[in-house]
Amino acid sequence: MSESTSATYAAAGVDIDAGDQAVELLKPHAQRATRPEVLGGVGGFAGLFSLKLDRWTEPVLASSTDGVGTKIAVAQALDKHDTVGVDLVAMVVDDLVVTGAEPLFLQDYIAVGKVVPEKIAALVGGIAEGCVQAGCALLGGETAEHPGLMGEHDYDLSATGVGVVEASAMLGPERVRPGDVVIGMGSSGLHSNGFSLARRVLLEIARMPLDGHVEEFARTLGEEMLEPTRIYAKDCLALAAEAEVRTFAHITGGGLEANLARVIPRGLTAALERGTWTPAPVFALIAQRGKVAAAEMEKTFNMGVGMVAVVSPEDADRALAVLTARHVPAWLLGEVRPAEDPDGPRAVLSGAHPRF
Repeated sequence: MSESTSATYAAAGVDIDAGDQAVELLKPHAQRATRPEVLGGVGGFAGLFSLKLDRWTEPVLASSTDGVGTKIAVAQALDKHDTVGVDLVAMVVDDLVVTGAEPLFLQDYIAVGKVVPEKIAALVGGIAEGCVQAGCALLGGETAEHPGLMGEHDYDLSATGVGVVEASAMLGPERVRPGDVVIGMGSSGLHSNGFSLARRVLLEIARMPLDGHVEEFARTLGEEMLEPTRIYAKDCLALAAEAEVRTFAHITGGGLEANLARVIPRGLTAALERGTWTPAPVFALIAQRGKVAAAEMEKTFNMGVGMVAVVSPEDADRALAVLTARHVPAWLLGEVRPAEDPDGPRAVLSGAHPRF
């Protein structure tokens, strides 16, 4: 093989120079998503975080890994990549805070078919914004170019986050008691779950254009679908500091009943009332255009409830006041009761949604 025809990494589809350029473009984003405990800067082989053990008596580390899912297909179709990073952070840190853990840092992984530095910078910019909202550091990450495995314009995101909680302050099912109050916190829309069904109904069955204005949304369909997932981490930590919180439940895939059931102990059930809130118009549109059964909707989507807090009945009013002051839509969703059947469902919805 002559020198002129010799194989190179770039010819095989991996552009190291583009990767280096992407790192330079993302540095300002990563630098603003930091904490005092972070050691070093961008570009090391490993992220370093100084754990100040004197802050806790018995610290317990919590970790969570997640991705964004097929919401990315909407971002790719619109060529808008600066919001799905917020979704990525939300899916990780809002799982951490369910245990009462304060998110400390997050590390991302971006797999792409071809490195486009400006696109990588936009993705990391969204991730950094999510970390700022959550109060955690973007400690590091990896961008991997996968030519031949992924299409040139394809990418996928995942991340792992680490948090810390005092052992005596950990939240969970063992704290839940009969008579506890269930408080719902409003979602910002679809969040990052159920997009395979949402895309199937809205884009394929209903053939709605992403750039088309939708009266019910007062904006385009694409803007509605790309609305970032609400990040509740700081709000939940503030609530736990001010009220007697038993546990939280992050409402993601599986819906309200299935996710709340994960934090309700055997022998109890969370009795929830649909009439206490009205789901956003996007949920009604999916149900109507796709003729999706109510049970399927509630199993697939958050239906307007992104996070749930279970609190002592004495602190219910205080909890609502804390969340309202933090501009989080919140309401009394139901209560915890002794289960008629100890092996029966641990969360049950009843009634009907108003105007849905």
